[in-house]
Amino acid sequence: MPMHKNLPQPTERIERRISAATSISMCVLTVLAQIATTLLLTYFLREKASYVYAILEFAGAIVAIRVYQRPGSPSYKLAWMCLLLALPVSGMILFCLWGGTHQAKSLSLLKISPTPERESQRMGSEANLSRLNHQSPAWGRVATYLQKRGFPLCRNTDAKYFGDGAAFFDDLIQHLSQAEVYIFLEYYILAEGRVWDRMFAVLRERAAAGVEVRIIFDDFGNLTRLSDDTLQKMQNAGIEVEVFNPVHRYVNRIYFNYRDHRKIAVIDGQFAYTGGINVADEYANLIVRFGHWKDSAVRVEGEGAWGFATQFMQMWKMMGRTLQNEDDYYRPRHEAPAAAGFCQPFTDGPLNNPDNPIEETYLQMIGSAKRMLYLTTPYYAVEESMQKALCIAADSGVDVRLLIPGTPDHKLTYLVAETYWGELLRHGVKIYKYTPGFLHAKSVMVDREAALIGSTNMDYRTFQLHYECGVMLYHMPVVEELLEDLDSIMAQSALYTLEEWNDRSWFRRSFASILRLGAVWI
Repeated sequence: MPMHKNLPQPTERIERRISAATSISMCVLTVLAQIATTLLLTYFLREKASYVYAILEFAGAIVAIRVYQRPGSPSYKLAWMCLLLALPVSGMILFCLWGGTHQAKSLSLLKISPTPERESQRMGSEANLSRLNHQSPAWGRVATYLQKRGFPLCRNTDAKYFGDGAAFFDDLIQHLSQAEVYIFLEYYILAEGRVWDRMFAVLRERAAAGVEVRIIFDDFGNLTRLSDDTLQKMQNAGIEVEVFNPVHRYVNRIYFNYRDHRKIAVIDGQFAYTGGINVADEYANLIVRFGHWKDSAVRVEGEGAWGFATQFMQMWKMMGRTLQNEDDYYRPRHEAPAAAGFCQPFTDGPLNNPDNPIEETYLQMIGSAKRMLYLTTPYYAVEESMQKALCIAADSGVDVRLLIPGTPDHKLTYLVAETYWGELLRHGVKIYKYTPGFLHAKSVMVDREAALIGSTNMDYRTFQLHYECGVMLYHMPVVEELLEDLDSIMAQSALYTLEEWNDRSWFRRSFASILRLGAVWI
């Protein structure tokens, strides 16, 4: 079996891990160095060369104005402006070092055109839009918005919802074992353990049978979770692997924020999976982390699965890889099942900025809600526009419910999320804390008509920094399956009250408020 030229070899893997630790240390030391430099320069320039310091302050103000004038996230711009104005010397150094708002464009990704649509597919999507617009104008607008960004609207797609990691892995591995042509996997975390052992046994067998197996995983998400030996076994089995944003390539640049956070599995273009579940034992509760790990995923079968296949192929090509066959070779070979409703897979990433389909789809879903709006997310740090949209929806009589973890995995991000909850509660948004443990599910359900399930959190990283994926489900039976699971989550959750929020200590309030200002970097 020929060796994949881009897969890290033993010495490179060791270098990658050393470089990861080096880069993290550099990030911390850089910040500390800038603080120290600022203090020294402030003292020296104010005492010995005040005119020089005044010039630097003026330069910092000019850079802050330029940041303000750029399109993009208001929170991101505000954080940089505060830093530039408060600490002009260190602010300008960090701004240059971290690349400002153009950092993502420095990643080694090629600009690749999406997989061309067949004329029949384009006409089918237009016909589906017409039907959806006639049935539900609000959801027709959402679908039209996504189609204009290259994501066709599909029919003839069946879907199954999973509210439990163990059931999800059983179903995924069963369908992997039935692959005839190819398997595409793209995950943020691909960790060794019992789940991976089961999956790898199937992947190795399928690869030996001539099935193309391709895997993309995020480097930073797996630095300590995937060993050299496992990578070597994958290579020896004939599995092609591509590592997203390898740390060793960016030793002198702080690019950790840009990650491939997608969760995609595609089998023969006929079946596809997405959701919040990574490949790791905690997602099946085989090991305990932060109590019971509650997550969700969805399997689509039929026309909608092809959308995820094209998303994987585009990322594969953006990373400089080629496929063995033409794109049409990977289209499904079986007739799609007749099914009710409409399905629309889509993706997002920092190269789109300031156009962010995921964030804007969330806003449209919130604005379209008439009766009920349920959201699950492990993290919450949104722009003022989304916070306001949720408050307006609740004030308009919509039953808005936000489901969050009872046991957080990152305490600092949880403190940031708390700063938003008081306003939501005052406007009538109900907040449920999942008491058995950690709620990692990412979903939106509106009026029992439409739902979004994917890898997307409600935070700055999802909307601005990460490569993400999701699927819109309109008038499909699976929406009811999601609602049943959401009801189950709320039955196991504690209703968070405004009194509890007001009872937070003075220190907690103050510390959280400071953290919120820098939430774009947490």
